[in-house]
Amino acid sequence: MDTILLYIGIFIFAFFAGFLLAKLVQRKKIGEYEKIGKKILEDAKKEADVIIREASIQAKDNALQARNELEQEIKARRLELQNTEKRLAQKEANLDRKTEIIEKREEELAKKERDVSNRQSTFDKKVREYEGLLVKERERLEKISGLTSEEAKKILMQTMEEAARFESLKISKRIEEEAREQAEKKAKEIVLLAMQRYAGDYVAEDTVSVVPLPGEEMKGRIIGREGRNIRALEAATGVDIIIDDTPEAVILSCFNPIRREVARISIEKLISDGRIHPARIEEIVSKVAEEMEQKIKDAGEQAIFDLGIHNLHPELVKLVGKLKFRSSYAQNVYQHSLEVAFICGIVASELKVNVKDAKRAGLLHDIGKAVDHEIEGSHAMIGADLAKKYGENEDIVHAILAHHEDVEVTGLLDVVVQSADALSGARPGARREMLETYIKRLGDLEQIANSFDGVEKSYAIQAGREIRIVVNSEKVNDETIYMLSKDIAKKIESDLSYPGQIKIVVIRETRAVEYAK
Repeated sequence: MDTILLYIGIFIFAFFAGFLLAKLVQRKKIGEYEKIGKKILEDAKKEADVIIREASIQAKDNALQARNELEQEIKARRLELQNTEKRLAQKEANLDRKTEIIEKREEELAKKERDVSNRQSTFDKKVREYEGLLVKERERLEKISGLTSEEAKKILMQTMEEAARFESLKISKRIEEEAREQAEKKAKEIVLLAMQRYAGDYVAEDTVSVVPLPGEEMKGRIIGREGRNIRALEAATGVDIIIDDTPEAVILSCFNPIRREVARISIEKLISDGRIHPARIEEIVSKVAEEMEQKIKDAGEQAIFDLGIHNLHPELVKLVGKLKFRSSYAQNVYQHSLEVAFICGIVASELKVNVKDAKRAGLLHDIGKAVDHEIEGSHAMIGADLAKKYGENEDIVHAILAHHEDVEVTGLLDVVVQSADALSGARPGARREMLETYIKRLGDLEQIANSFDGVEKSYAIQAGREIRIVVNSEKVNDETIYMLSKDIAKKIESDLSYPGQIKIVVIRETRAVEYAK
């Protein structure tokens, strides 16, 4: 029992001793923490003081800098104001000087106006005196001549006009006759030689092709079930296919002659093959298009071979071949270009011009017509651009550009190409016109001739290339018929459109009729 109490007493003592010891340790740590806290507070205060001092210094620097900038801006503004004041003062001085000059000029002008006014009054007085004298002289002359002044003036003007017209007619006629004596003979020889040495075929082209069929049942096969075959054909070729009451024939309509030819050959092959369905149509059309490209190339190569032209760009060769399927006024442009090239060579050899360049320019003069449906502009402009693009020299490019006078003719080669083009296009049978257009042109030609004073009758002959005019011999004399033909020619040139040229022949005759009784 005593042992237990002893243990209890020891335990209580140890507990209290430990409690006291923990208290002492805790108080010691609290003291250390307080020292650390005080030190941190002191360091923070010191750092805050430093920051405050630095901020104060920075604020003072910023204020000083702003003050300096403000002072500089004020100085600049003051300097600008001073300069403005100087300029204004200078302008004011200039205005004062100008005002003085203007005042002086106004004084001078007022003085001159007074002088002019005095002179004008004197002049008016003299004019009235002279007019009175003229009236008296005119009245005296009218009494002597028995004519009024207007009648005398009219007679004088008519006499002078007739004399001047007669003299001008004689001079112009003499000049033209002298020029013709020198140039007409040689020109006729060259033109006739060129026409005799070359004669080309005439090929007519339309915008419509007709494909013959072996029988009427073939139309149904071309149309196909629900029209699928004809739709496939039109889509593949780009051509309108017309199937109407025309017996055993299909009509192909298209402005593009190459597409029309591809469609014609494709339909002929499909008819001969017998298998007509969309897949076969696409296959045949694609194959024919490739063959057509080769035909175009072959045609171009044949043309340059026939003409002896070398080093022509392959693209130009292809374009020449395309002209085989192009027509103008129903004249095949490929044949026309060959004709022009041959004629250019013949004329150039007679005129001692470079024959190779002449043939080259003649062949390429209408090359723009191969693509004029794809590019905007006249065929001469398009052709000149193509020739320049593919390396042709400036003389040939200019000849192409000038053959329809889109630019001024400057060289002999331009004239050669123009002449050859006119010969090929204007020769009889070269170009075909619609009957209505042809008859209308003949009627307009005669109507223009009949509209002139003194013309009794007119007759258009030689397919409209010549008009013969019979005049009244009492109204038109032998000298004025020359001027009448000139006036009619100018009127025809301005009012009519026609290929080649029209010859105007004015006929005047004097008949003496008497009766024997």
